[in-house]
Amino acid sequence: MNPYVLLAAAIVSELVGTTALKLSAGFSKPAPSIGVVVGYGVAFYLVSLTLEELPIGVVYGTWAALGIVGVAAIGIVVFDEPIDLTGVVGMLLILAGIYCVNVLSEMSAH
Repeated sequence: MNPYVLLAAAIVSELVGTTALKLSAGFSKPAPSIGVVVGYGVAFYLVSLTLEELPIGVVYGTWAALGIVGVAAIGIVVFDEPIDLTGVVGMLLILAGIYCVNVLSEMSAH
């Protein structure tokens, strides 16, 4: 399977786990707490498969960066958390960095 498809699935899984973590209220709610364990478990498994084909710097950098942007977006949309222009610029810079690493750089070539 395409390693980028696996990486995308790992990122989505991490986003589910992190959102469930917020909803778990310190692991006091059983259903979201299970979502945390399942979400992170699936995410780490998929990342491990991705690492079989892509360099660790590309995989972890992409996973972490898109996780940051994704969780921030979920916080803004779902939990009504604030964002300002500086935050938007910061997230755009993160996305630009991921584009550079995955598309423009030779780092991800395999």
